[in-house]
Amino acid sequence: MNLKVISILISLLSFNVFASSHDEIAHLLKFVESTKCEYERNGSMHTGAEAVKHINKKYQYYADDIKSAEDFINYSATRSKMSGKYYKVHCANKAVIKSRDWLLLELKSFRKSNV
Repeated sequence: MNLKVISILISLLSFNVFASSHDEIAHLLKFVESTKCEYERNGSMHTGAEAVKHINKKYQYYADDIKSAEDFINYSATRSKMSGKYYKVHCANKAVIKSRDWLLLELKSFRKSNV
């Protein structure tokens, strides 16, 4: 293969990774927004719609650092940068879970369903 073909293939693969990450992040945002669970942030409880607004602000702020859905979770939806407290999710009849773990479980499920 010549250098031009290799460059084109690398570009296409990079685009596919970006598109895939973008789709995964969009899914996670929709997942949070539509949840019936409560999202705890710094001791205050929030609906999914309220939580997704905050997460989206952090996502926009850290956009240059986010290359994957895992980066998105770590930068935007794991814990407060000011207090250091982890975000938690309270779902009916389930143990409280850190938002990071909750979102990683959903990401895993989403990836399985899109294989």
